[in-house]
Amino acid sequence: MANTVMAQIAGKDGFIAALDQSGGSTPGALRLYGIADSAYKGDTEMFRLMHEMRVRIMTAPAFSGAKVIAAILFEGTMDGQAQGRSVPAFLREARGIVPFLKVDKGLEPEADGVSLMKPMPALDALLARAVTLGIFGTKMRSVINLPATEGIAAVVAQQFDVADRIAAHGLMPIIEPEVSITSPDKAAAEAILRSELTRKLDALPEGRRVMLKLTIPDVPDFYSPLVRHPRVARVVALSGGYTRAEACKRLAVHHGVIASFSRALVEDLRHAMSDMVFDATLARSIDEIYRASTVKG
Repeated sequence: MANTVMAQIAGKDGFIAALDQSGGSTPGALRLYGIADSAYKGDTEMFRLMHEMRVRIMTAPAFSGAKVIAAILFEGTMDGQAQGRSVPAFLREARGIVPFLKVDKGLEPEADGVSLMKPMPALDALLARAVTLGIFGTKMRSVINLPATEGIAAVVAQQFDVADRIAAHGLMPIIEPEVSITSPDKAAAEAILRSELTRKLDALPEGRRVMLKLTIPDVPDFYSPLVRHPRVARVVALSGGYTRAEACKRLAVHHGVIASFSRALVEDLRHAMSDMVFDATLARSIDEIYRASTVKG
């Protein structure tokens, strides 16, 4: 079974849905969905509404392993239910989709042009629980704002250090050092990042593999050396604030890179839609992202 899942993650046509908005980004996601801040009180109600939205997405007919090969979940979503089953079990058994878990706890204030991840003191307990629930891998995000060599090196070092802990639990780490699309010198930051990632990948032990989730670069196939690296199972792209149309246009010139979109996946979905309209709207979004992930210019 593990080999079958790895084959799906590493080689199947499709993309990864990022359903992992957490505390800081949840109000904005709900507003986009058409639920105003005044519609709920406190985090409990907020996360309940967010979970209902995610379940509506996951149970839509088009949300299946035919085009969505994996989904990244927020911890609360992992612990929730969909159609009477745990969400990870529902995704695996009813949809043929591989479940991943977001494990970072947000970002430190910016220093040296980057934002490192906050400490994760309960990480090992979370990873152990994820394994029991059938999670295949994890995702963790840092942010790079400036082409600062020391800062970017610190981001990559932290990501790989945590990835070692994740791999020790038998899970696949998705390393996500996001370069901000508003960086004043995005290309220079990406050049430093590619070099640092390559250095760390070269040092991984035999048999160890990771996935990379990266901002879509402006230069076509800029990350091809990482796509071909023997320690990389898959390179996926975040939308990073681009609209879906713009993100898909940019992604389509990067061979071997598939999408892992969050806001760009759901940008047209609204709470007030009928199920028929909601499902059709989501299907169009999935089709567009699938094409950009599989049909390259």
